[in-house]
Amino acid sequence: MPQARTTDAKTFCAQLIQTALAAAWPDAAPPAIALDRPKDPRHGDYACNVALQLAKTLKRPPREIAATIVAALPPSPYLEKAEVAGAGFINLFLKREFKQLIVKEVLEGAQAFGRHAAGGGKRVQVEFVSANPTGPLHVGHGRGAAYGASLANVLSAAGYEVAREYYVNDAGRQMDILALSTWLRYLEIAGENVPFPPNAYRGDYVRAMARGLFDAKGARYARRASDIVKDVPSVADEPEAHLDALIAHAKALLGADYEEIHGHALNEQLTDCRDDLTQFGVTFDEWFSERSLYDSGAVERAVAKLTQAGHLYEKDGAKWFRSTAFGDEKDRVVQRENGQYTYFASDIAYHVNKLERFDIAIDVWGADHHGYIPRVKGALEAMGLDRERLAVALVQFAVLYRNGEKVSMSTRSGEFVTLRELRFEVGNDAARFFYVLRKSDQHLDFDLDLAKSQTNENPVYYIQYAHARVCSLHEQWDGDAAGLAKVDLSPLQSEHELALMEKLAAYPEAVEAAARDYAPHLIAFYLKDLAGDFHSYYNATRILVAEENVTLARLALATAVRQVLRNGLALLGVSAPERM
Repeated sequence: MPQARTTDAKTFCAQLIQTALAAAWPDAAPPAIALDRPKDPRHGDYACNVALQLAKTLKRPPREIAATIVAALPPSPYLEKAEVAGAGFINLFLKREFKQLIVKEVLEGAQAFGRHAAGGGKRVQVEFVSANPTGPLHVGHGRGAAYGASLANVLSAAGYEVAREYYVNDAGRQMDILALSTWLRYLEIAGENVPFPPNAYRGDYVRAMARGLFDAKGARYARRASDIVKDVPSVADEPEAHLDALIAHAKALLGADYEEIHGHALNEQLTDCRDDLTQFGVTFDEWFSERSLYDSGAVERAVAKLTQAGHLYEKDGAKWFRSTAFGDEKDRVVQRENGQYTYFASDIAYHVNKLERFDIAIDVWGADHHGYIPRVKGALEAMGLDRERLAVALVQFAVLYRNGEKVSMSTRSGEFVTLRELRFEVGNDAARFFYVLRKSDQHLDFDLDLAKSQTNENPVYYIQYAHARVCSLHEQWDGDAAGLAKVDLSPLQSEHELALMEKLAAYPEAVEAAARDYAPHLIAFYLKDLAGDFHSYYNATRILVAEENVTLARLALATAVRQVLRNGLALLGVSAPERM
């Protein structure tokens, strides 16, 4: 019967190296042991460069140091051999018996396999999506949603205490434009036709909100069109000034009723957004209101503290933050000449609030916000906080292709493909997986035809099919899966089987790397490789054979593969179907 592995392979090898170093140079301060998996399996299971790191300190050639370390390695029942290679690398080869033990470890760990405590329970906030609630989420927002949700899952698996947060921009100009757009469509229903601005929100969802408002309130919010457009700048000459004037007239003419229209539009869009994301498998622990920062005085306090610390100055009646002193390309306005705070001012207050609640804050932003990073980090530093506690992950918007043609997206014009439409067309699983199939800051072309195909070229289908194949094996076998963790694994000796066991052992490392680098795409890459190795094994090997001990060992291996596929897919928010 196999014994439980006392430690993972990487830690086991690192401990061997540390023991050898302590024996060879007991007075030397050993560096951190770095181990990598060689691309060529002929170079061993792990390669270590510690000899190169020590060459300067010990004043000896790296190969000589490496040879000394190899000679000092303690005897172990699980180490096959160690070799000196290249400029002084140490290649470590593990015995087959040690590799076999990973199967037992996976089966006993089940859903917990791959999870570890590297995060040490640190409190981490992941703030993502945070799209202005001015319209339905589109396919560009979907990538940020899939990435943020997967990142939060990965960090949780890596031992962090994770909170998922959506920042609701409910206090800015864009919400005023949406409220105005809804009111103008409402006026059309009430028989007061005001020319609709081309730069307002024109989607069908705006008409739907207006209809709901009229059905609920009748003509209560109707005002004369002549009063609304009086002295408004020409839309042709000054489109943005035209829009701002209409907003000002709406507020003046409606009085307290304006807030009701604003609130109606906000609540309708937030409800739609929340429902859409929930159906996408993306949920949040907190929906944080920008307005609350103003209501609580947090924005005012942040600006006052910056002023007191000498980080603000006045120019042209406005207050400016000395952002250039902290690495930004130019200084930034925090309070306009009319006394209104800028979006940047509320963002400063929000990030201060974040670091009051969490050890680490991770913002998931669109790649077009890259230039915003220095000013926010600079503001945190000016507030006396550690700027390194804020991490920013940039996400390129996905470009959707249907029938080989690019689909354009514009929220105000209403010409966009919604996330909901994408989900209905390709399904949640394909959408979630395709969104994280590339590094987040890399361009992503979303191929709808590929996402819908049931072929090996579709990576999510390919992975799910591997999981379903193992389920099919269990149906044919019809035995007690719970007992597979105790079977004799010695029959697992073929090249395919050893490769699969090595791949299983690499899963915790993949989780650790994905958490460290904020890179859930590494899990997607890993799952593709694991599925490929399993399909190759399945096609080359009969698993259910006459010899019971061979059948049980191979089933145990296949079941371990199924468990790891299931665990990895769960991190990405993708299901693991039992039948395809």
